[in-house]
Amino acid sequence: MSFRLSRRVQRVSLSANAAAKSQAMALRETGRDILDLTTGEPDFDTPEHIKQAAYAAIAAGATKYTPTPGVRALREAVQRKLKRENRLDYALPSIVIANGAKQIIFNAFAATLDDGDEVLVPVPYWPSFPDSVRFNGGEPVLIECGLEQGCKLTPAQLEAHIGPRTRWLILNGPGNPSGAVYSEAELAALAEVLRRHPQVLVLLDELYEHIRFDDRHALSLLNVAPDLQARCLLVGGVSKTYAMTGWRIGFGAGPEVLTTAMTVVQSQSTSGASSVGQAAALAAFEGGLGFLPEQVAAYHERRDLLVSALSAVDGLEVLQPEGGFFVFVRCAGLLGRYREDGQRLNSDADVVAYLLEEGVAGVAGSAYGLSPWFRLSIATATISVREAGRRIADACARLRVEVEQ
Repeated sequence: MSFRLSRRVQRVSLSANAAAKSQAMALRETGRDILDLTTGEPDFDTPEHIKQAAYAAIAAGATKYTPTPGVRALREAVQRKLKRENRLDYALPSIVIANGAKQIIFNAFAATLDDGDEVLVPVPYWPSFPDSVRFNGGEPVLIECGLEQGCKLTPAQLEAHIGPRTRWLILNGPGNPSGAVYSEAELAALAEVLRRHPQVLVLLDELYEHIRFDDRHALSLLNVAPDLQARCLLVGGVSKTYAMTGWRIGFGAGPEVLTTAMTVVQSQSTSGASSVGQAAALAAFEGGLGFLPEQVAAYHERRDLLVSALSAVDGLEVLQPEGGFFVFVRCAGLLGRYREDGQRLNSDADVVAYLLEEGVAGVAGSAYGLSPWFRLSIATATISVREAGRRIADACARLRVEVEQ
C-alpha cells in the first residue's frame, strides 16, 4: 500500500543533531569507546532547589491541565526576570510559556507566515530555524556569514537581502553552532537597517544568554535599540542556564497581538505546558543565579582546552566561541587528504565519519548550512573534552596528502 505524506512534512528533515547522537549511542552500546560531543545538553544536574520545587508541586496535587499561555505565577516570574536580568519591561499578556523554546519559535512562524513569506536566516544556523519556516509555508533566505566575519551578519548583508516578502529576521546570540556574540556597535548597526524596514519582525533567540566567556555580559538588541521592541519576539527558557533540557519549558516575550496568536496556535496543538515543569521553572527564575559562575567557568575551561588543541592541528581553523556550548571548526584544509585505509576525505561529512571511527562524535557543518565545518559540544565532562582534542589531533596527524600506491 502506498502511503502519501504531506508536502509540508517532506520539506523538512530529521534533526542532524539527534541523528548524530543516536549514532554515537548505538556505537557505545556495542562497546565502542565514543566521546559524545554532539548535543548541547549540560552535563551538570538540575539544581537541587528546582527539583525540590517539582517534588512539592506533585505532592500538592499540581498535576492538572494548565492555562495555554502558561501559569500566571510563572509568567510573572519571567516578567520579573526580564526586568532584573535583561533590563526589559513587558506587560503580562506579552509573555507566553510553551513546551520548550523550539515550540515558541514554531508557534510564532505558524501565527505569522503565509505561503511564500520570507525569513532571513544567517548561516550557520540552528537547523530548526529554516525547517520551522518551511513547515509553516515560508521560505528561508539563507545569508552566509563565514569565518572572515566571525559568523555574524553584517548590516550590508541585511540590507541586501530584505525584499518585499521579508517577514522575519532571526538573530541568535550567543550563536549555535558558532558561539558568536554581537557587540553593542554591531547590534546598533543592524538596528539602523531594521529601522528603514518597519515591516520586518525580529526573532531574538537568546537561550544561551548567560553562557558567555571573557567577562562578556548579556546584551540584547533591545538593550541597544529599545524602539524595536514592538516588533521583536524574545525567546528564552530554562534548558541551558539551569541544566533543565528535559523539563521542556520555554518562553516568548513580544507584542501582545503576536503572543495572543501564538496562544491560539498552541491551544490547538499541545495546550499548556507541563504543570510540574512550570513549577520547576518558577523556582529556577526565582532562585537566583548563584550556581552559574562555577558552571560557566567549567565551560570556559573546556572551550580553552579544545580551541588550544585544535588550533595547533594542520588543516583546521577554529572560530573561538564567545559563548554557548560549542566549538565550530573549519576543516577545508583536511579535504583531499587520505585516511590510512586509503579513503579520501571529500566533505565535512567524511571528516566527521572519520573522527567517529577514531572515537569522537561531532556533527557535520552541513547540518548548519555551512561546509566544510564541524561542530563539537563542550557541554560534557572536562576530561572528555581534553581527550577529544587529543584524539582529533592524533587522527588528523595520521592523514596523508597522497594515497600510498
